[in-house]
Formats: sequence, structure tokens, C-alpha cells
Amino acid sequence: MSDVWCRSCMQKSATSGRCTHCASTCLIDHPQAAKLDIAHVDCDAFYASIEKRDDPSLASVPLIIGGNDRRGVVATACYLARAFGIHSAMPMYQAKKLCPDARILPPSMSKYTREGQRLRTMMRNLTPLVEPLSIDEAFLDLTGTRRVHGGPPVQTLMRFQKAVEDEIGITVSIGLSCNKFLAKTASDLDKPRGFSILAQDEAIAFLADKPVQFIYGVGPAFARKLAAASITRIKQVQNLSVDTMAKRFGEQGWRLAHLANGLDTRKVSPVSIRKSISSETTFSKNISNLAALEKQLWRQCERASFHAKTKGVAGGTATLKLKDSYHQIISRQKPLDPPTNLADALFRTLQPSLAKEVGGRSFRLIGAGFASLCPAFGPDSGPDSGPDLEGDEWRDLLDAEAPRRAKAERAMDRARARFGQNAVQKGRAIGPVKPDPPDPPDPPDPFDI
Repeated sequence: MSDVWCRSCMQKSATSGRCTHCASTCLIDHPQAAKLDIAHVDCDAFYASIEKRDDPSLASVPLIIGGNDRRGVVATACYLARAFGIHSAMPMYQAKKLCPDARILPPSMSKYTREGQRLRTMMRNLTPLVEPLSIDEAFLDLTGTRRVHGGPPVQTLMRFQKAVEDEIGITVSIGLSCNKFLAKTASDLDKPRGFSILAQDEAIAFLADKPVQFIYGVGPAFARKLAAASITRIKQVQNLSVDTMAKRFGEQGWRLAHLANGLDTRKVSPVSIRKSISSETTFSKNISNLAALEKQLWRQCERASFHAKTKGVAGGTATLKLKDSYHQIISRQKPLDPPTNLADALFRTLQPSLAKEVGGRSFRLIGAGFASLCPAFGPDSGPDSGPDLEGDEWRDLLDAEAPRRAKAERAMDRARARFGQNAVQKGRAIGPVKPDPPDPPDPPDPFDI
């Protein structure tokens, strides 16, 4: 028996095809519409939608948000631009070739963050069980909210979708199901301003003919392993037992076997556990000089340290990221014992790894950060955390100067907190970075006819 809801008046309709209240044909017709509680909410081209809202002249223009220099990439694109094949993370020069008439704007992150917070507040007015995935998407568990909101989650979510349009001026797409995996899958089915439902008993048939890469987490490497075993479609996974998949492919196989059958026992968790804090930058020109790279490394260490101190966490692992002139990514990790959030400790831990990688190579990107996060205690917990301890309990026996540098850094933090981030700088952060000579021109694009 159908369960029909009107997206125009947000009332239950007695018949399908046309709403019995307002005669709208914009209906949700699903037998389990009023029985499902787990939703995935995703904004439609969030950055671009915000910009179009603020500048009506952009309404009918293909709009791209991202860096507009030689090495810029697409952060997001509106749906008009996507029709030309433009997508996130695409090099900007390629996007310009696909759509020469597109308007390109730089990201305005402070504005997007502010609107994302407004959206998050509206979600939490529906349920305390909101699990953010990014600035513009989240899972919601609306179990037990029927009496609070005067109707089932499907009706509550339709009202929410309309409220976002009215109050924030953008659209969202919603997927409703019985678990997180199917809710996320449903929200991708009908964009923009979509509302899709995917129930457990539909999942196996719906997923069967999809490629294994359709399931999030099956990347190119795992897909190749599956292909080597002649597994390319989800229905082939469905025909194997969980134990068989686990024995052949380990934890990845176990996970894939469950999701292929629409099974997902993960709870919607309102606590977002941050696993790392980092900062990175892409150079306008490649750099191969070690001293110049060290200066850039220090800047990223300071930025990562600032964010870690602000959040009151320390890292047990130092991480270094490099991207060379051939776009090869190099990642290195070193332990931090004890855990810290000091920029000086991070820099000194990563500098030897950086020096080993240079050796005549040039790089286009460098990043630094903390992983294996834990609460920060003692003198490393923040700029205003307490007295400057210098006793044996904080002394590094391998580096007698470490306590003195830590004390100086904490003093700098207090000065910056009072007078601004640029009030105090260390010597290695001052002065311009000299890039390498200009890169040779890019080779001709074989597809540029």
C-alpha cells in the first residue's frame, strides 16, 4: 500500500498522481515513507549556491568556485557548469577549456562557514543526533521525534527542506532510509532539491547491477584486487558470503559484503572525532631550494600548531606532505614523544625528513600537521594554559634547549592572542621565499582539438 506525501503542502495525500489537498504533482510515493528515520542531508553546490544567492546576476551563469591562477583547482561548480563536465578537484585550466564562458570566483570561506553553522543549527532543532560530514552535509537520526514534530520524519524533513530555502536561500537534497549507507546513497539519486527514499528491502535489487566502485570506500586499488578475482559488479559480491569476502579481502571484504546487501549498523553519532590537524600550501612556482622549503615548512607548522592549540589537542605523530613537480605525493610520519602541539617541536621533527626528500627535486606543495590526537595537558595545552614549567618533568634529555624554546613559543602565543597573529614572528618566518625559475610551458593537451 502506498504512503503518499506532498512536497508542496507537506501533507499526506489520499491518492498518488495528484495531491488531494493542493493538486500538486510533486509527490513522494513510497510504501515505507512514514516508517524510516535515518536521513542524509546534502546542500546542492553549496559554495556556488551561496554566491548566486548573494548576487542575482549570477543566477543563469555557469559558476565555478576555486583558484583562478595557473595551478588553481575547482572547489565546486554550479549545476549549469557541471553540464559541461566540470567537477570538484578538476584543474582550473581544464575547466576553462570545457566552459570558456564560466564565471570564476575565489572561495569566501568565512561566509560559507557562517551559513554552514546556520544550517547545522536548523538540523539540531530537528534532533540532537546530527553527525556532520562536512560544512554542508550531515546524517540525522529522527527516531522518536514524531510526537515532538507532529508527524513522521518524512514530513519533518520536507518542512526542513522548505525552511532552508526560505531562511538561507539555498536548496538541499535529502535521502531517507533505515541506515546511513542507504540514506547517503538515496540523497545522491535526485539532485538538486531532491528527496529520495531507499528502503532495506529494495537495496539488494537496486545495488545489484552497480559497479563495485559505487560503494564508498572501494577505491582504485581495492577495485583492482576485486577485478583480479573477477568481481566487478555488486551482485557478484551479494552472491558470496560475508565469511568468504572476509577471508579473501580482509576487513575491506567484510565491510563490502555488508554494504552490498544494504546492511550498515553504524549509529548516527553527534560526536565528531577529529583524527588530525594539518596545514598545507601550493606554491605559485616550484621550489627545490632546501632553505626556501624549510621556510615554507615552518609556516605550515605554525598554522597547524595554532589550530591544535585553539582546539586544546596535541599530536602523537608528526606528518609531512609533499607534492613534487610530477604531482607525486610523498607522505612521511614521525612519532612525537611526548605528544605536543608546539610548532617548534613539529618543525624539528619533520625537517630531517624534508631534507632527505629534496636532493635536486622540486616541489609544488608542502604540508605539515599532527596526527594521533589527544587532549593537550600541561604547558602545551594552549597560549594561556598556565605557568611556564621548566623542571625535569618537561625537560627533553636529548635536547636540553627544548624547554627554553617551548617557553619562548608560549610567550609568543600569549602576545599573538593579545596583539594579533602577526605581532611576533620568528626569524625563519620572515622574508620572501625565492621560487625556482619559471616552469617550462605545459605540453599540448592531446584532447584539445
